[in-house]
Amino acid sequence: MRLLPAFLTVLMVLSGPAIAEVSEVYDFDTRAEEQRYQQLISELRCPKCQNQNIADSNAPISKDMRDEVYRMMQEGASNDQIVGALVDRFGEFVQYKPPVDNRTILLWAFPAIATIGGFLIVAGVVWRARRREDEPPLSAEDRARAEQILASQSDKADRR
Repeated sequence: MRLLPAFLTVLMVLSGPAIAEVSEVYDFDTRAEEQRYQQLISELRCPKCQNQNIADSNAPISKDMRDEVYRMMQEGASNDQIVGALVDRFGEFVQYKPPVDNRTILLWAFPAIATIGGFLIVAGVVWRARRREDEPPLSAEDRARAEQILASQSDKADRR
């Protein structure tokens, strides 16, 4: 029975890092402000972590970004102002949804272009298959000629 407390202690020590989450405590006046904060930090990407938002990242830069979002919210900044300030500081990479402009139009249009291209390829394959079905079968003369060519080819192969 003495092993059980020791085992539980070891288990708690080893599982501590796995349980650790981003656990900062920010005070909000209303539930709506807290939800706004959570939405903002979930829509911003960590510059250090490749594809993780700042809400889930434990990187120091993410903590700084969360602090900055909170500070700007307390100062009364709008969502656009907060995102704009972080984009100015860290670049467009921090946005999961970049704005539509001349630089990103292809990025936004690519899914539609790929879908239309896929439909055109499928339509072309179907059209060719139907066109082949409409072709008449070989005439008796063409069939005899094809058999003659095949027979002469197999004779040449047998002679080798």
